Amino acid sequence: MSARSALYVPGDAADKLAKALTKGADELIVDLEDAVPQSGKEAARATVASWLDGLAPGTARPRLWLRINPGAQGHEDLRAVVAPGLTGVCVAKAEDPADLAELDALLTSLEKERSLPEPLQLIPLLESGEALFRARELARSARVTRLQLGEADLAADLGVTPSPDGRELLWARSQVVAASAAARISPPIAPVSTDFRDLDALRESTESLRRLGFWGRACIHPAQIPVVHEVFTPSEEELAKARDIVARYDEALSTGSGVCLDASGRLIDEAVVRSARRLLS
Repeated sequence: MSARSALYVPGDAADKLAKALTKGADELIVDLEDAVPQSGKEAARATVASWLDGLAPGTARPRLWLRINPGAQGHEDLRAVVAPGLTGVCVAKAEDPADLAELDALLTSLEKERSLPEPLQLIPLLESGEALFRARELARSARVTRLQLGEADLAADLGVTPSPDGRELLWARSQVVAASAAARISPPIAPVSTDFRDLDALRESTESLRRLGFWGRACIHPAQIPVVHEVFTPSEEELAKARDIVARYDEALSTGSGVCLDASGRLIDEAVVRSARRLLS
């Protein structure tokens, strides 16, 4: 399941929750963790539960994710909020697959109790060195459909100071892309850019992250969404080239050959075609 954009929305702001549905993001991540002070957790749960209950069933809207707190507090979040309308759960500061197994069991119970039509999915947020080294295990856990980096916490845990191009986090980013591919789950969406005013810098970094293997980006402000969508929406030229590659390869296969040439005379084999089909999908 790919998404070009996922907009974070604080769970304690009813007005922002209502407006977020109209901002054009492919997904919303309703945040009960960092965006909500400890003293406001209970009220935020009630706000989100009420908001979900008020959504008209069957109405077209972004996919909705709930970012929960780590540990036992996250279980409280789920018991208070899980309801029809959610796509799944983003698990803050995920490190241990055993914790995801506990969430799987709790969600199974809640889904049955509340008659949810579809199983909820999980996105572990990798925000520490430990999480990076266990990325493959986390990616293979039940219900996990995507991984995501939380780079602010990760940088603090690693003790690095990222430069504008993020080179200090290159290994971490590639690790998450590779772990996702190894587990055969969806490619990760890229981490947020906190400078929502510099849209030129956002475009440059988003293009770099796309080349690195990310297939979307989390956003903290609606102004970021159009830029992110433009970068992660294939152009007509890219789509035409991909269709041509697939057609040439299928024709080659029909004649008993496993290779052929593209329109520029470059070799096409199965690996090139796989990338083309992925783009078209």
